[in-house]
Amino acid sequence: MTPEALSPGTCAALRDAGLDAGEVARAVTAALDEDFRYGPDVTSAATVAGRALTADVVARQAGVLAGVPVALAVLDLAGRLGPRAGAGGPCGGPCGGRVARTVLITDGTRIGQGDAVLRVSGPATAVLGAERTMLNFLTRLSGIATATRAWADAVAGTGAVIRDTRKTTPGLRVLEKYAVRCGGGQNHRMGLGDAALIKDNHVVAAGGVAPAIAAVRAAAPGVPLEVECDSLAQVGEALEAGAELVLLDNMGLADLRAAVAMAGRYPPARLEASGGLRLGSARAVAETGVHFVAVGALTHSSPALDLGLDVLTPVASRM
Repeated sequence: MTPEALSPGTCAALRDAGLDAGEVARAVTAALDEDFRYGPDVTSAATVAGRALTADVVARQAGVLAGVPVALAVLDLAGRLGPRAGAGGPCGGPCGGRVARTVLITDGTRIGQGDAVLRVSGPATAVLGAERTMLNFLTRLSGIATATRAWADAVAGTGAVIRDTRKTTPGLRVLEKYAVRCGGGQNHRMGLGDAALIKDNHVVAAGGVAPAIAAVRAAAPGVPLEVECDSLAQVGEALEAGAELVLLDNMGLADLRAAVAMAGRYPPARLEASGGLRLGSARAVAETGVHFVAVGALTHSSPALDLGLDVLTPVASRM
């Protein structure tokens, strides 16, 4: 499904969120296909065809909201996947029709239990056909935003910034990294080509930290470069070779402080703590003086934030 299938309002919301409409349309279409590839929504078609409803997406627990523009895209695309499941589209009948929506709370906002974040109104088959896909995105992305906010709050005032990694759900990286931003974190590289990260296997293959840095500089001189180091000796080698960013892998607080002291002699250098980090010790890590704290768990282990769809009006009126 192309981004042209999205409404102007949804495109504007995605643009304001810094999300690419094409990327979102691809992810949403793939998710909807999982529900509709086996046929129409037989339950909704049998029970609420020809009827209308109004419903709110409501938070079942407190957290940070993320994914509302994606939910709007789900509502746009749910009834537009073609005739493969019947003449009426994937719902196999009157599942199309405009679903009106009102955004009640915007992404990045802290929400409490019971808060309504989005109101939808329209054909019951369209709303209920989109319900699970819409909630899957909202709960997943809000869970990431909530976890990120907890980490960002833990290091507030230290000068350190929480960053994510490439440990993302396949196919959802753009959205999950967007959720990190909603929670107050920053994104690390999006892929393998927008920045270089020399890791332990690269160091072994190149014959050392300095040769690996030299090889990357020669091959891609304009690409940001980071070097993973698991010892202070490697940190010294990386700094001496002109590394702009050094990732301190699984180092204790004493070694982190020592690395910060070493980097003080190389003013442009920035340091990033990574590996084995826990929320309870996040502030102590940040207070060592590192510039970034990398947390892979933000995208690979954050629990979903519970949100649900509550119908406000009886599904009784014929359309």
